[in-house]
Amino acid sequence: MFVPKDIRPGDKRPAIIFVHGGPIRQMLLGYHYMEFYHLAYAINQWLSTQGYVVMSINYRGGIGYGKSFRTAPNTNARGNSEYQDVVAGAKYLQSRPDVDPKRIAIWGLSYGGLLTAQALARNSDIFVAGIDLAGVHLYGSNLDPENLAYQSSAISAIDKWKSPVLLIQGDDDRNVNFAQTVGLVDLLRAHDVPYELIVFPDDVHETLLYKRWLYTFDRFEDFLNRHLGQGPVLTNSGR
Repeated sequence: MFVPKDIRPGDKRPAIIFVHGGPIRQMLLGYHYMEFYHLAYAINQWLSTQGYVVMSINYRGGIGYGKSFRTAPNTNARGNSEYQDVVAGAKYLQSRPDVDPKRIAIWGLSYGGLLTAQALARNSDIFVAGIDLAGVHLYGSNLDPENLAYQSSAISAIDKWKSPVLLIQGDDDRNVNFAQTVGLVDLLRAHDVPYELIVFPDDVHETLLYKRWLYTFDRFEDFLNRHLGQGPVLTNSGR
């Protein structure tokens, strides 16, 4: 948890959940040794200084909590049971006296983007906004509604998706095919879901250029201020 230092008794702050990627990862109680995750830790600290209560969730299927945790049943395309941990985290935030239960957002990259999309599609009643960086939105290529992998994908609940999303991805991503974002945008448009899109030309899974991260932080701040604060209503747009 990252709690703003200036929080006072009686305050009801907006909250943000961060979900790591992998999913074979673990967020730590201090600065992270690995790639993107040292940046994610710093981003969560920064968000806390902006007045948000931030929760970083280590969900089932990750590492650091034993074999049974790592090999929990019905995860990933077999049922996405790890999403239950995300919902549990959000409900805990709603129960906290320092959190406004109607102002909870979520963000993540890669598998964290997958879970962000899951949250917005399945529980727009809980998550009022999300930032999805290079997320997976369809397991495999089977669009059969009876297929378990499809049912485990965010797009299977697109009819319930109401909350705005900021999508960010490089179009030369070698980890998650850029078509995952393109396909989701088509569905969001078809269902009149508010979204914003940032595409970094010739960039990869974890943005390489410093100036692009600075731009991303600016967009984070603007997007969250509008949807967890009192900003203007979002309309569909892309960049």
